[in-house]
Amino acid sequence: MVSTAWDIAATVPDPELPMLTLADLGILRDVDETGGRVTVTITPTYSGCPAMREISHDLQHQLRRAGYDEVCVRTALAPAWSSDWITAEGRRKLAAAGVAPPNPAGPARGPIPLTLTPRLRSVTCPHCGSAETVETAAFSATACKALYRCTACAEPFEYVKEI
Repeated sequence: MVSTAWDIAATVPDPELPMLTLADLGILRDVDETGGRVTVTITPTYSGCPAMREISHDLQHQLRRAGYDEVCVRTALAPAWSSDWITAEGRRKLAAAGVAPPNPAGPARGPIPLTLTPRLRSVTCPHCGSAETVETAAFSATACKALYRCTACAEPFEYVKEI
């Protein structure tokens, strides 16, 4: 085998954000090669993420295709994934594809206070760089993204929510 199991697993694309690999997204946690068996550990971006089954299947397929006969994919829920785990390269790829990367989630990981007014994010347009954007829908094709429109260039775009 020319590549290591980690190298192969790291190149598997995310099915919902195909411009990102699992490594770019930060959900690839560990790859262990012991006694001819490969165990890959991944963490979902959201609890109940519907893409986890497809990601597991893609990992098994790519590793078996590369010559690894025994492949196990594990899910680790702790520590919970944070959008801060998206790599700098992943953020660059998102912006290049016209998807605004998430703002920093920050160190506070406790309860989010409930308010009657909507939480306003400052989201930069990935097309023109303007901060003059408005949220048009709290959810996009997936729960982890919202829809925005830039008031400067009038282009719509998706935003990966910070968590």
